[in-house]
Parts: sequence; C-alpha cells; structure tokens
Amino acid sequence: MGKTGFYTHPDCLLHEMGLGHPECPDRLHAINDRILMTGLDVGLKVIEAQAASITDLELAHDRMYIAALRGLGELLRDDALAGGPTHAQVDPDTSMNVHSWDAILKASGAAISATDAVIAGELTNAFCSVRPPGHHACYSSAMGFCFVNNVAVAAKHALERHGLKRVAIVDFDVHHGNGTQDILKSDERVLMVSIYQHPYYPEGGAGEITKNMVNVPIPAYTKGHAIRELITQHWFDALHRHQPELIFISAGFDAHREDDMGQLSMLEADYAWITKEIKNIAKLYSKGRIVSCLEGGYHLQSLAKSVEAHIRVLADLS
Repeated sequence: MGKTGFYTHPDCLLHEMGLGHPECPDRLHAINDRILMTGLDVGLKVIEAQAASITDLELAHDRMYIAALRGLGELLRDDALAGGPTHAQVDPDTSMNVHSWDAILKASGAAISATDAVIAGELTNAFCSVRPPGHHACYSSAMGFCFVNNVAVAAKHALERHGLKRVAIVDFDVHHGNGTQDILKSDERVLMVSIYQHPYYPEGGAGEITKNMVNVPIPAYTKGHAIRELITQHWFDALHRHQPELIFISAGFDAHREDDMGQLSMLEADYAWITKEIKNIAKLYSKGRIVSCLEGGYHLQSLAKSVEAHIRVLADLS
C-alpha cells in the first residue's frame, strides 16, 4: 500500500446548500470517480475520516462560535423530525442542512488524522477529499461556503499537540484564504504563502498584511506560466527561511481556466508543478510531510483532473 493517504467520509456527501449551489456533493463524486477510473486508488491508502472533537475545533475557533454551529445543527435535526425547515442560512452564500454538522466534524477530523499519520511516519503525505471547505472560515464566523477552517485546525493541532515549532500553509485557491489569515496572522510559528485573483472575492483581498503572510495577488486572465513565475519570485525564499517541519496545502482548483468561479488560467500541469515544488521543499525541511485539504474547484471535470494531477505528484505516480 502506498505512503500517500486519501482521506474522505460519506458524511461529506450529505452536506448540501440547495439546488444549483456550486459547492455540492457532486464535487466529491467527480474526484472519487476519477481516482477509480484511472486506477490511482491502487497507489493510495484510502482512509475513512474520524470526527474531530469540539476541543479540536476550538484550537482555531471561538468557543461560542463552535457552540452556536453545533446548536444550529442540532436544531435543524429536531426541526426536520417535526417537519420544519431543513436548511439555515449562516452567510449570504453559506447554509447548513441537517447533515452539515457531521460533515464539518469529518472534514476537520480528516485533516487532524492525516496530520497525526504523517507526523507518526505512517504516511509520507495525504490528501483530504472532504467538504465543506474551510479557508474562508474565520475565528468566529462562517463565510464563503466554509464553516470550520480545516487547515488552520490541523496546523494548530500540529503545533499545540505535537509540539512542532514551525509549519507552513500553501494556498493556491482562486480566492484568498482570508479565514486562515484571520486565525493565524499573529502566530509566527506559521508561514502562509498564497496566490489569489485580485481584485475579487473576498472584498479587500488579503486585507491586513503581517510578516508571516506572503500574499501574491494575481490579475484576472493571468496564465499558468506567469503564475509560476510569481510563485517562484515570492514563495520559495520565504519557505526556505521558515524551514517548516510540516506543510499544509489549501488545495483549491478554481483557478483552472475552465472554472467560471474565477478568471485565472491555470491547467492541470500548473497544479502538478506547484505540488512538485512544494514537495521538494518538504523533503528538505519537513521529512516530506504534507497534508493537503480540498478547498475550491467547481467545474467538475477540471476539478477531478486537477486533483488527480496533484495526487499523482504526492504519491510519486506522475
């Protein structure tokens, strides 16, 4: 069995936010189908995610916020049993259904379990094929399809419970990971490097700049080769200076040229290149340890193909 883990859970398919919403269960179906169709699953260790605990989520989020999310999930279940509403809006484009709380726990639990496994040496790296995504979830609020910041929770878990001194977060989603920055901007044990389309959602882009955040705004319609040059100019020196002991990836694939959620022009080869470069840095400082978590990516075919390219590099199957 391979040393790359593939974490997922059926509960992540049950969270949905209404007919026609782009962040839908079909995203995971498309990824799973691609992994099986290409035979890539043979080179992976497929693992069913365990649920995170409340104290796990509180590593990165306000206690009252987590209590409110949990309470809303329980209320929806009670209402559904009584024939009441099955959805509750928590943000203009983000809502919970009766299964969302369980999906939230499994999504963060996957990131935590993957972190435990790579630190223990049971896996070299891992990809978490989970939803809801997380990188817009702030310390005390949901936002942009996200409720709990899976990568931030896992990063805090690595630092606080495993005693790591330095970790890095790489975010290549088309949207800036404002929630990750909100949670970790004052923690110098964490270096976050990101690219994102700007100006674009979220309003203000990267917002406040702190010295542990390397944010690289990209104009609309920029092609992959130019994005690679900007990444080379801005990310790598910072990562070498930080020398992370583990690297997390907020793996959003909505910067693909076929994805109309954004206007960047990346291709599968660009995602493979980024993954290879990050993997080389991880070999130098992190014992190869990488935990990657799905964020955006809404054109189902390009999402599936891009995730395949990403995982093939992680698993040395490219």
